[in-house]
Amino acid sequence: MKIAFQMDPIGAVDINADSTFRLAEEAQARGHELFFYLPDQLAYQEGRITARGHDLTVRRVQGDHADLGPLREVDLAEFDVVWLRQDPPFDMHYITSTHLLDRLKGKTLVVNDPFWVRNYPEKLLVLDFPELTPPTAIARDLQTLREFRDRHGDIILKPLYGNGGAGVFKLAQADGNLASLHELFASFSREPLIVQKYLPDVTKGDKRVILVDGRPVGAINRVPAKGETRSNMHVGGRPEKIGLSARDQEICEKIGPLLRDKGQVCVGIDVIGDYLTEINVTSPTGIQELERFDGINVAEKIWQAIEAKLA
Repeated sequence: MKIAFQMDPIGAVDINADSTFRLAEEAQARGHELFFYLPDQLAYQEGRITARGHDLTVRRVQGDHADLGPLREVDLAEFDVVWLRQDPPFDMHYITSTHLLDRLKGKTLVVNDPFWVRNYPEKLLVLDFPELTPPTAIARDLQTLREFRDRHGDIILKPLYGNGGAGVFKLAQADGNLASLHELFASFSREPLIVQKYLPDVTKGDKRVILVDGRPVGAINRVPAKGETRSNMHVGGRPEKIGLSARDQEICEKIGPLLRDKGQVCVGIDVIGDYLTEINVTSPTGIQELERFDGINVAEKIWQAIEAKLA
């Protein structure tokens, strides 16, 4: 197959942690042809969806892990699969790319399905499952945020469309910084904030469960660094081996059919204690850590699911 990756610069990735690199490596091992381009190089041209990028060969040698062919323009309708794998923020630039890629429907398989990536951003899809999540509010209005904290005590406040733990704050019920943080966020963004009841179980870790075509294949535990609330690996969280609990299985059984129906092939959910906090559909991480801990080939499972859709 011909596979195109829409992603952030490949030369900068950590080949021992980056999930997109692992997906490309496995695709190459399966005999597929690879092409790489940046989101800025995606275009609509008189009815065609095109990209300027490079033929790609990967190898597991950090710093010498990607060979790029000459820059060329391609028609993405001539590819079998396009991977939507750039990192958020989930802004209008990101949303526009989903609109363009959605025009490939019926010609090229885009993973994850861009229509539903656009309509199911990570912190909003969980609202469909209130019985699985901690108390949650989404608001720009400061009074709403204050009243939520009055009801629930300690809270987590974060940007609605952020990623990687950026801008995440824990505020105790008596913390006097809520208004200042609201003012700070409002100074550079018109987006609402999301606030959730603080879950003390986060000190034991924030579990990342990987689902392939709606079915769980395993999990890793991300433990916050000393003195940190956030457990994201981007900000120093430590990955640990962990199994799936009965509650994890229950959560996956409830959300899996929807993910499968909406073309969300590769998904990473976040679970703290017994609660689902996010459903990551844009560019979920954790594949390589899970493969090392559990001795399984997660990338192979993902490609098997994709190949079955194209059979």
